[in-house]
Amino acid sequence: MNKETQEQIAIMDWCRWQENHYKELKMIFHIVNEGKRSSRVGVELQKMGMKRGIPDICLPVPNEQFHGLYIELKADRTKRISKEQKEWLEKLNSYGYKAIRANGADEAIGIIKEYLNIKERW
Repeated sequence: MNKETQEQIAIMDWCRWQENHYKELKMIFHIVNEGKRSSRVGVELQKMGMKRGIPDICLPVPNEQFHGLYIELKADRTKRISKEQKEWLEKLNSYGYKAIRANGADEAIGIIKEYLNIKERW
């Protein structure tokens, strides 16, 4: 299991742990858009609407400022963001979403907490 996968799992584990206190977290999901596939499966997924660069995490819950939250997760600061990922973040931000890169699980969880105004008590 690669580092980014481990970080992704840590984020979702934290969300599941907190969702009884913060119901909005029941809405968070991972956009499956990575991994090695056969050419045939890749073509099928593209025909079904898969697009390069879509952020990894979506929280389709509005807050006072934004329509929803998208996070492009990288395992750490040394990992580069692709041109397509950068374009998606810019487009989503221009449409009123908060779309941001996070370096690791701790940073992503901090972004989610700030977005939902979570003051963790447990």
